[in-house]
Amino acid sequence: MTNTRTDRVKMICSLAMLTALALAVDFFIRLPNISGFLTYEPKDVILTIGAFIYGPIAGIAMSFIVCLVEMVTVSTTGPIGLLMNFLASGVFVGISSVIYYRRKTLPRAIIGLLAGSLSMIAIMLLWNYIITPIYQGIPRQAVLDLFPTVLIPFNAIKTGLNSSLVLLLYKGVVTALRKSKLVPERESADSDNKVMNTVILLSVSALIVATLVLTLLIFAGII
Repeated sequence: MTNTRTDRVKMICSLAMLTALALAVDFFIRLPNISGFLTYEPKDVILTIGAFIYGPIAGIAMSFIVCLVEMVTVSTTGPIGLLMNFLASGVFVGISSVIYYRRKTLPRAIIGLLAGSLSMIAIMLLWNYIITPIYQGIPRQAVLDLFPTVLIPFNAIKTGLNSSLVLLLYKGVVTALRKSKLVPERESADSDNKVMNTVILLSVSALIVATLVLTLLIFAGII
């Protein structure tokens, strides 16, 4: 019981430190895009590393906290910005870590990051098509025109850079946390985590399907 409680305290401390670090890079490393409503900040690198260590549930929780704090501090886009930021981070972090956390190997990490990148690009294209005309007051055709010139290149570069940084930094972060006795020498995914990982994967899949349906309804002029 004591060991379990101690491990839980250590996990909370580690997650708090990683969340604070993600907020720090979110505040101080922000590169605006020429479109005026897209910015790059490497918070997803820290969030994904945390999710790789502690699982997708922890990663998604960290993502929501960081996006919420961002909304009330440095962001000027309000609840819409919160929604879009959380969708982007949650999908990338969630999909990547679900795949990696099942079996922690380098090939699984690469596959997870690739799947997370592709899922994030698809989701953000569709949600930009849905939300941007409302937020920016521009026609949907104008958003479609941004797909090949702005949105796809921006999100591809963003996810590619974040994935590369995760692969580059993950080992060093885990090693530092292990030396600090905040992470055990061997992390294992228990059966409860595997069940929750499956639930998260199914939830993200349902989000993608719902987004596609909503987009098709908009294209058809039904809504």
